[in-house]
Amino acid sequence: MAQELMTAVVQDRYGEADVLYLDRIPRPTVADNEVLIRVEAASVDRGAWHLMAGLPYPLRLAGFGLRAPKNRVRGLDVCGRVEAIGSSVTRVAVGQEVYGIAVGAFAEYACALESKIAAKPARLSFAQAAAVPVSALTALQAVRDHGHVEAEQSVLVLGASGGVGIYAVQVAKALGAHVTGVCSASKIDTVRALGADEVLDYRIDDATDGSHRYDVIIDTGGNRRLRDLRRALTRTGTLVIVGGENGGRWLGGIDRQIRALCLSPFVSQKLGSLMASENTEDLEVLTAMIDTGVITPVIDSVHTLTDTAVAVARMVDGSGCGKQIIATR
Repeated sequence: MAQELMTAVVQDRYGEADVLYLDRIPRPTVADNEVLIRVEAASVDRGAWHLMAGLPYPLRLAGFGLRAPKNRVRGLDVCGRVEAIGSSVTRVAVGQEVYGIAVGAFAEYACALESKIAAKPARLSFAQAAAVPVSALTALQAVRDHGHVEAEQSVLVLGASGGVGIYAVQVAKALGAHVTGVCSASKIDTVRALGADEVLDYRIDDATDGSHRYDVIIDTGGNRRLRDLRRALTRTGTLVIVGGENGGRWLGGIDRQIRALCLSPFVSQKLGSLMASENTEDLEVLTAMIDTGVITPVIDSVHTLTDTAVAVARMVDGSGCGKQIIATR
């Protein structure tokens, strides 16, 4: 019997967004612990770009494909309806609306581990829910688990209008912190609407000049020098570096994380980074926060599968504010 086909955005070589194209490929089949999702919407995150570009190079050495990607379909954030379930799946049922992290979400169908999905927040559309998983999980864990943010603390979020930053501002506010966000001038109103107590234009205000010290700094993918970040921390403050860019093809920005981790045991400040955990439990925490109105996703643009390359390019150039969504139907 012939395998059913689906439309997907694929790539056969590493590169920028122009390597992506539409193709008809076999529909994936579920393993015992997986769920097949009929994708309604997906979103673009920085991790999907790294896998598309094959950068930094250690990603390729880690098993994603040395000369070309082993998995041709990109996309992690997903929201849709359960089409089929594996034999060991017990928490979700066929027809249920779910969101979470899948393999190859830029397609009509995608598989996800049961341990990486949760019921879709009731108050969100498919597009809004697709904007949540990767970025909001990262923000939640950065603020709550690594920053250990508490009420009345002062928190600085660098990159407050980015995918992770948008949620970091909201999670920190939900924990009762006084939040300062840093972004470009055109995005100040958006960050202020998220609840930031103060918003700085990074082109005018140097948030790390030491004129104000923060209990916690969440640096979402920036490239500021470690010594500048430390200068803006209190004596016993906490720095959480989330990702990093412009660090070259080999390190990809992770050199700051490595130096922070090496230095942390020898100073009074806590310096570190995180590798986000993709899990149902934290997705359910986010669902509760969304359903009570504590956090809200921000969408910049909605694209069709045909325009996925446009969505990826817009995420990379940073011209938008909020998530780039891929609507599959």
